[in-house]
Amino acid sequence: MTLPRFFRTPKGLLIIVMGVLTAVAMLGERVAQVAPVLAGAVLTAMLLDAPILRVRDNEWVFPDGALLTGLFVALILSPHEPWYVAAVTSAVAVVSKYLFRVQRANVFNPAALALVATFYVFDTGQSWWGALPEVTPAAIVLLVAAGAFIAQRVNKVPVVLAFLGVYFLLFTTTAFVGDPSRVAALYRAPDLHAALFFAFFMVTDPPTSPPKHRDQLVYGAIVAVVSYAIFELVGAAYFLLAGLLVANVWEAARRRRSRKARLDRA
Repeated sequence: MTLPRFFRTPKGLLIIVMGVLTAVAMLGERVAQVAPVLAGAVLTAMLLDAPILRVRDNEWVFPDGALLTGLFVALILSPHEPWYVAAVTSAVAVVSKYLFRVQRANVFNPAALALVATFYVFDTGQSWWGALPEVTPAAIVLLVAAGAFIAQRVNKVPVVLAFLGVYFLLFTTTAFVGDPSRVAALYRAPDLHAALFFAFFMVTDPPTSPPKHRDQLVYGAIVAVVSYAIFELVGAAYFLLAGLLVANVWEAARRRRSRKARLDRA
């Protein structure tokens, strides 16, 4: 595949969009601070995945999936983390793709699984600086526009709407029936930006989310309900990521059942 043709594919377009968001996000941070985390995450992911792909495919291919995984890890982790924390997290993410699989697809979103796992090892901070919370407030327009573009190109608009609709319905209801100050921060930066970034770029992950719109609605709702429950019951910083991982398991089970049903009919 030629380079211009690759960058017209959903994965190629996502790399471009993530590159633009990263560049804009760096305007709100000190470059000297975020560069080690960014380099540690991206380079480790790519250098680890490249030889694995070489063995699997019997040829050298560009590790585009690892590039995206490294970017997600770096843009979610706090830029105050040491570079080696980002590197280890990316390594865990890449390895997880090959350890947890159903048929030819990985079960878990690699970045989400690794960020939750290394949270307990390094007690990491997750600032979601790549969601542009520290840039001008108008940057949220760029975030939504870029996210809506990607969601449409990968045919995942229903899952985005299902997640955001159920997520904000649950927290808005909580604000009315309980203490609104407990959830008020979720409607402001950086938490609002994090939820949007998460919905547009992680919940829509093609290998781990359903292709059919009906299943996407259920999947998005599961992510939202579990995220809400973990926030309310545990208060863990990774509540969004944990909700996604539970939905990943549901989708893997659905795919397995679907494959078994096809085989039974055959």
